[in-house]
Amino acid sequence: MDALVNGVTNQLEALESTLAGLREVRGRFTSEDRSVSAEVDGDGALTGLRLAESVTSRPPAEVARLVVWACREAAARATAQRAEILAGLNESLTPGNVGGDPDSARSDH
Repeated sequence: MDALVNGVTNQLEALESTLAGLREVRGRFTSEDRSVSAEVDGDGALTGLRLAESVTSRPPAEVARLVVWACREAAARATAQRAEILAGLNESLTPGNVGGDPDSARSDH
């Protein structure tokens, strides 16, 4: 029974750790010329956008492409972070890692 309780406790801790990690996910990207920087959260929502003064000398369509590109790159980085966190959760919840033998709670042992 102790092994079962320990296994469930470990699973709960893994879930809590995962949730905390997902809340902290941020994807950031800055263009090579540093004219556009974007930040998104773990849900892909834009949380920050910085445009350098230099963008005022560019055509609006070019600036728009740079903004969309920076946001897409930031979102890709956030997605990669989320995937890494969720992979860690999956790893911790695999049968060999949850603690105890699944049959250890049976009364015939």
